[in-house]
Amino acid sequence: MINKTIDIWGDMKYNDAGRSGFRPTLDTYVLAGNTERGAVLICPGGGYSMTSEREAEPIAMKFNSAGFHAFVLYYSVSPAKHPQPLLDVSRAMCIIRENADKWNINPDKVAVCGFSAGGHLTASLGVHWTKPYLHEAPGIMKGMNRPNALILCYPVISSGQFAHRGSFINLLGNNPNEDLLKEMSLELQVNENTPPAFLWHTFDDGGVPLENSLLFAQALRKNKIPFEMHIYPKGPHGLSLATEETYVEGMVVDFHIATWIQLCIDWLKQLFKQQS
Repeated sequence: MINKTIDIWGDMKYNDAGRSGFRPTLDTYVLAGNTERGAVLICPGGGYSMTSEREAEPIAMKFNSAGFHAFVLYYSVSPAKHPQPLLDVSRAMCIIRENADKWNINPDKVAVCGFSAGGHLTASLGVHWTKPYLHEAPGIMKGMNRPNALILCYPVISSGQFAHRGSFINLLGNNPNEDLLKEMSLELQVNENTPPAFLWHTFDDGGVPLENSLLFAQALRKNKIPFEMHIYPKGPHGLSLATEETYVEGMVVDFHIATWIQLCIDWLKQLFKQQS
């Protein structure tokens, strides 16, 4: 396995918005051998204030075990503001595709997987990857930041009635204007360029309401973008794999919810086969 940490901006101009000493990085989990494989870029959650280790390497290892290369992005968080995290994930996608031959990656089979606020970042890429301000940044080539699939795990989506306010304050500041709030309320931004999606959530999520996933799914349906969604009846926010491996105090080990990762892998394999 190729396992290393990459400074995604290197010597390129990068505005860290005052985060002294912080540089966004990409951890690689590239499987050995000469077999061309799909890949999954993982964006951990953390309310745009941090990136959770529980939603990082354990997820990468699951996708590795299913035959996918995996990558974990430690993207910019507060006090950095939009669009820096979106620039980060766009640059990470370009790095993956720039190294497709070297790492035996099929560049047409690269999914992005995000949890909570990382789900917001993932969905942001899904709806905004065509934006000119992304392609004008160094190291981001038009189209190379395009995800082929979205995996949204209890995602932050809406800035409206069901918003996770803390995530939007960290991402946009205390008093963002209405146009910016609308732009980052992603159920309003789904379009014909948005890739297919897999979503899961719990019914009684007390951190990020289920309506976030429902609103995004409704927008996908309206735009005729295929998706698969699973709603589990019980469980707190931030479950990750819902197994002993990712358990911490306040979470649960739930073997029913833990089925999400295999359902997701099955969906992704089927989707990528259809796209061949």
